[in-house]
Amino acid sequence: MNNLNDPPRWNIQPDPRGRGAGGGDGNQWNYALLVPMLGLAAFRWIWTKESQREIQKVKSQYDKDVSTIKNEMEAKYRETLSERRKAAAILELELEKERQRVKGYKQALVSQSQNLMEERKQLHQEREALEDEKQKLVKSGAAGALLHKALERENDWYNRATATLRELEAQLVERQNAYCSLIQPRDQRLEMERNMLLKAVKEPISAELDLESDLKDIFKRDKHCADLLNMDKRKNGSLMWVYLKYWQLQVTVQKHKRAEEAILGGKLQPHTK
Repeated sequence: MNNLNDPPRWNIQPDPRGRGAGGGDGNQWNYALLVPMLGLAAFRWIWTKESQREIQKVKSQYDKDVSTIKNEMEAKYRETLSERRKAAAILELELEKERQRVKGYKQALVSQSQNLMEERKQLHQEREALEDEKQKLVKSGAAGALLHKALERENDWYNRATATLRELEAQLVERQNAYCSLIQPRDQRLEMERNMLLKAVKEPISAELDLESDLKDIFKRDKHCADLLNMDKRKNGSLMWVYLKYWQLQVTVQKHKRAEEAILGGKLQPHTK
């Protein structure tokens, strides 16, 4: 039986041998294990340093690339912003030019209307003066009869001229309605304008009233339209109505001037007993 007080040497005991010739075997094994461990530690230290350098290198390159891209984007943004501001400035300049052009058109229209009103007033005064002269001639006997006869001779011309103006008025009403219409084709309106100009040139009174030039002025400047719910075509237009009154006054004045020229030219002689 085994003696529990003297168990067998199951555990590793210190070598009872001294540090003799064979006493260093255990320490040699320890040193043999230490060398690889030191080598592994040195390798890990070198690998760590190399990795840190690589990481730092990549990080520096990344920061450099990011900075380059950022600078390029900022430059592109500034360039785009400059182009947009330049384009906006050009558009603003063009808009201001258009505003000034529209303002000039309005001023020209107002000035033209004022001139026409002044001419109308002058023609009205001339008409009144002619009427006064007519009354004086009528009261003068033979001269009054002569003037009355001369005016009667001009009635045919006057009636034809008045009929021409009425027809022209109807055409202008239709033209202005076409201009104000949202559905009527623009080409149709232009065709109407061309036909009116051709007919005005052929009319006998065109040269005396300068219809062609006045019609062109109406087509260019009269842009007045009534509201969208308007059903009365005659409410459209503004400058055209001023011209129509002006032409009618001119026809009346021309009638008296033609009669006066007939008398002064000797085309009519007073009746003698």
